[in-house]
Amino acid sequence: MVHKITAWFKKPHKSKAEQWIEAAIIILPIAFIIRTFGYGLYQVPSGSMETTMLVGERFIADKFTVWFKPIERGDIISFNEPIYNYSTNKFKNWWQRYIWGPSNWTKRVIGIPGDHIQGKIEDGKPVVYRNGEKLDEPYVNKYPLIYVWDNFVPTQQDIYLGNCAVTPKSYDPAKPFDQQPFYKINPLFVAPDPQKPTLLQPDAPMPNGQDVYDVHLGPNEYWVMGDNRKGSYDSRGWGKLDGTLIHGKIKYRLLSIDSYQQWSFLGLFNESWLIFDLIRHPIEFWKKIRWDRCFQSVT
Repeated sequence: MVHKITAWFKKPHKSKAEQWIEAAIIILPIAFIIRTFGYGLYQVPSGSMETTMLVGERFIADKFTVWFKPIERGDIISFNEPIYNYSTNKFKNWWQRYIWGPSNWTKRVIGIPGDHIQGKIEDGKPVVYRNGEKLDEPYVNKYPLIYVWDNFVPTQQDIYLGNCAVTPKSYDPAKPFDQQPFYKINPLFVAPDPQKPTLLQPDAPMPNGQDVYDVHLGPNEYWVMGDNRKGSYDSRGWGKLDGTLIHGKIKYRLLSIDSYQQWSFLGLFNESWLIFDLIRHPIEFWKKIRWDRCFQSVT
């Protein structure tokens, strides 16, 4: 078998197909190793980390140092979906973790193994204590969230039938919709009415009581939360994070593109179809780039 493989690579005058196969044999394993154990590229799909990370931004994650350097408090980490139904079969479980299966999530580390984390309501506002000390969290989103209809302006019948949904977005009430610092908002999409928008204040406790908790973290257990506390599904909802699911630290922001409420191929909303937006509307595409948020380290 070894002689056959060696003869393949020494074969003169290879066809185009053989050259492509040879390139794939060499490149694909290298790309897999780099993507899995070196560095990864991530696109932000939700607003759970606003305003540190915005929908439409692309980041580089360091997947190498997590193998030998402990995760620290305050790190922004990427990890496999903690509520995914992982297989007990070792091979299938490995495939799910490294090839195909759960989605990638991103949150900030609040507690590490051995920490005692408490969530309390003080003076009508949610606060976090770590090992008895109240945390100062300058990274937490200080802006209210405005509700915006997804993809289309619904009729009263759509609303009645439940054929529509809303997404909360960070919003600066001091600025008009078309001059927002994070997302340019079409007033037609503001729910339920641009004259009377629904706002979720950042310092208001969650109505379901998720801001009150008391947990002790054991070995390889972490407490993670989104910087956008009013728009994040995190440890308050699903509990402690198993450290074996962590696979990277978010280090660097490459691009920041305001792709929210953009229509893509076949009329479907999907942030990933940037090339179609660029081809169809090149001038508008470049206007969507948040140049002041590109090529930056993140903390």
